[in-house]
Amino acid sequence: MSEAKKPCCTPAREGRAPAVSHVQAGCTRRVAGHAVHIPGGRALVGTNTPQIANDGESPLRKTKLEPFQIGATTVTNAEFAAFVADTGYVTEAELFGWSFVFWAQVPDSYGATEGVVEVEWWRRVEGAYWAAPNGPGTEDACLPDHPVVQISWADARAYCDWVGGRLPSEAEWEHAARGGLGDVPYPWGDAEPDDDTHTPCNIWQGQFPEVNTCRDGYATTAPAQSFAPNGYGLYNMVGNVWEWTAEPYRIRSLKRHVKDRLRAMKGYKLSKGGSFLCHRSYCTRYRIAARSGTSPDSSTTHHGFRVVWKAE
Repeated sequence: MSEAKKPCCTPAREGRAPAVSHVQAGCTRRVAGHAVHIPGGRALVGTNTPQIANDGESPLRKTKLEPFQIGATTVTNAEFAAFVADTGYVTEAELFGWSFVFWAQVPDSYGATEGVVEVEWWRRVEGAYWAAPNGPGTEDACLPDHPVVQISWADARAYCDWVGGRLPSEAEWEHAARGGLGDVPYPWGDAEPDDDTHTPCNIWQGQFPEVNTCRDGYATTAPAQSFAPNGYGLYNMVGNVWEWTAEPYRIRSLKRHVKDRLRAMKGYKLSKGGSFLCHRSYCTRYRIAARSGTSPDSSTTHHGFRVVWKAE
């Protein structure tokens, strides 16, 4: 199975996905106890000051949303474990038999692993999946209160079905992330994170990908409920783990080279928020307007999701 070239920090599987274990229809609505009500009305999407060219961050635009509920945190390992125990669901990483692990998370005992072209810090690890995120024998890394990772788009949708919810749209995600502040780059406002004095989220500090000083306190994921919440009470809307959305990855552009890139990424799904691997030296996607596209059957150690429900 070949891996496609992928800019930024999330590699992509290429090839026909195995059949996915589906959840029985007719599930009971299970709104999380930490779900937060988000008011509807006018919402902002995008930015007029994009930092990454050709990602479709601009322009800033307005849309209208109905009220909705969203998880205050991404789905945790404990929550996903309850889903698997109830349904017997088998993730795509398990069906493929391997998944992507960041090089520093691969145990030394594994020896040589295959890297991804142009993003060698991603390694193909046999047997890596959500409950052993770095490969066989790493079950201790599956901490109950941390975000579940190694989750594909189909896996995330299956969980959402089980809890009677769905993945957010890009507009819903951004509206929630802004926390009522309007046109700001970060959930907390305008102040940019740095490597030393301002660490309001879980991203990389140091020299990527070799040296992480862990100034923010974490080398990999942080607990799903950590750092200060935004104005709506939502945790880790940027940093920590990328979050799947319901939407395909689209870019509004007439430039030929962007069209060519999108043709190669046909069928990719949109993710928001960045992760603990983002650093300003190569990837400032820990901003509200930032975006990334990933093949829907991909799974990594820095990709999770949160759930949206219809407002009561």
